[in-house]
Order: sequence, then C-alpha cells, then structure tokens
Amino acid sequence: MITSIFSKSKPINIILVVVFLVLLFILSGYTTVFNNLDAIAGGAAKLFITLFSVFLLDFIISKNSLTKRNSYAIMTFGLLFGLFPNALKYSDLLLSNLFILFALRRIISLHTRVSLKKKFFDAAFWIAMATLFYFWAILFFAILIVALIYHSQNDIKNTIIPFTGIAAVAILLFSYNIIFYDQYLRATNFDLSASLDYTPYNSAESIIKLTALFVAFIWIIVYYFRTLGDKNKKLRPSYFLIAWSAVIAILIAIIAPIKNGSEYLFLFAPFSVIMANYIEIITERWFKEIFVAMFIIIPIVSLLL
Repeated sequence: MITSIFSKSKPINIILVVVFLVLLFILSGYTTVFNNLDAIAGGAAKLFITLFSVFLLDFIISKNSLTKRNSYAIMTFGLLFGLFPNALKYSDLLLSNLFILFALRRIISLHTRVSLKKKFFDAAFWIAMATLFYFWAILFFAILIVALIYHSQNDIKNTIIPFTGIAAVAILLFSYNIIFYDQYLRATNFDLSASLDYTPYNSAESIIKLTALFVAFIWIIVYYFRTLGDKNKKLRPSYFLIAWSAVIAILIAIIAPIKNGSEYLFLFAPFSVIMANYIEIITERWFKEIFVAMFIIIPIVSLLL
C-alpha cells in the first residue's frame, strides 16, 4: 500500500512527506521547541531547512532523471529522518547538508555538458560553504574530483575553476571575521574534532537501527551497480557519483565527533536515490511493502526498547 501511493510522482506525495516531517519534528523536540521565542525561531529555521531539502532533492532527481517518475526517493528521505530523528536537532548540520545538496545538484547535472565551468565553480563554492558549518563536509571535494575526471574533457581550466569557488568562500569568511571580530580567522571557524569512539552505539536502539540501515544499504547497492548497465549511458557517471556520495557520507559518519544518528544525515540523499532505484526493480509487490515497512517499524520498535 505504501509503495503504491508513492509509485507515481504526484504533489500529494510531497505533501505527505512534509506532514510526516512536521509531525516528527514536533514529536521529537516538543520539550525544547516551545520553551521560548528563540527556541521557536530556531526550531522553525531547522524545519524550514529540512523541508527545503525535500523539495531540493525532488528537484535534483526529476531534473536529472535519476529515478523513474515516482516519489520513492523523497519517501525514503522522510523515513530516514524517522529512523534518525536527531538529525533534525542540529542547524549547522542541516545547513551543511543543504549546501551539499546544492553542490550535488550542480555536479550531477554535469552530464548535460552545458556551462561546465560555472557548474564546477558552483559545486566547489557550495561544498566550501558546507565546510564552514560542518568541517568534515570537506570530504565531498572528493566527489568533485571524481566529477572532474568524468567531465573535465581534458580542459585544464576546469581543474582550476573549483579553486576560485573555494577562494570566493574564503573571501566571504575573511570579510565576515574582519567586520565582526577584526581578525582574518578565528579558532571557532572550523571544528576539526573527530571521534572513533563508538560506545554511544552500545544500545539496543542504535544496534537495531544501524543494522537495518547497513544491511539495507549493502543489499541495495549491489543491485544498484548490477543495473547500471541498463541505465542511459549518458547518465551513468551521475549514478556513479551518487554511489560515491554515499561512500563519502559513511566516511563522515565514521569519524563524526557526535554519534547519535545525526552523523548519517549526509547519507540520506544518496541512499534515497539508490533505494528508489532498487524499489523500481522489485517485481514482488509484497517484498516492496515489507522492505519499506521495515523503515517504519524499526523506529517504533526502538522507542519501545
């Protein structure tokens, strides 16, 4: 039933995801969101960024034909927030993820071969912006390097242009610091902290969630690569870039300083695209329903433990 609702790309599907996220946001943070006016404003900003990310992801997918005409990706995107609701609590992380989505929008659209230089500049600019809010987003520059290999067309200028995007962000940062703090750089501009301490995962809730996530990811990524040969040859680099994005997101989660589920936020978008492509090829309707229902049932079960 769930997959049949989202089997077509309809406005009502986005509305359903939006309603789900609004309810999730209220239920997961009701003890702090309504404490005072500042908390309400901060909560509204986080919710806006989250909802905007949904629309942006849907735009990226439809514009680049990353899935067929369905809403499986945004459905998965919403369900992943249900699996890891702590991702809704950090405005810096949400902003960084939003900027990465902007960067991926430009990188994935490189397959059109239109305005390559502008897209390389924009992608570098947005990744650099994301790094200001969450330092380890810097690892997404690896995706840009892969994109350069795929799409640079042996033009040396294309390899230089991303540095101008980074320089633009550096100028903005320096200007901001000089105006407000009378110095070029501040120690607080970048939080380089990382952690390989996984003791926060030593709970039944975390073990169940992470097991479900990674078992599903390994399962669907295998089918994802197996079906790449059937994809439009022109779009194959875009599909590979999505997979690379997922790998980078997992690396970020591995070294993230805070391990409460929010560190997987960068994985949500690429996982959603990969998941949508997998659901499309499942012929057994009952298996589709069970596979999707797992992402609904597990958060509920984990709350009861």
